[in-house]
Formats: sequence, structure tokens, C-alpha cells
Amino acid sequence: MNGLLFLIPVALLLGLTGLAAFLWSMRNGQFDDPDGAAMRILIEDQDKPAP
Repeated sequence: MNGLLFLIPVALLLGLTGLAAFLWSMRNGQFDDPDGAAMRILIEDQDKPAP
């Protein structure tokens, strides 16, 4: 029983910390374009001179 008095607040604190980190990342645009970087690597640059 004494362990639960310690573990429940710790679990709640970790959950709220994870939720706050997720909301912060959503607000700062971390998930705006998840496929953009994967597709950009396949596009060749047109600025490079032809050999």
C-alpha cells in the first residue's frame, strides 16, 4: 500500500509531462509535414551543373 502512495503521483506526473511535451511539439509545428523530408531526399537538385 505504501508503494502505491508513491507510484500513483509519479505515474501521474510522468503522464502529464508527456502530454505537455506532445502539446508543445504540436504547437511548434513538429508534425506539420511528416512526409516532406522523406520525399525531398528523392528529388534531385536542378542547380547542380551537369558533368
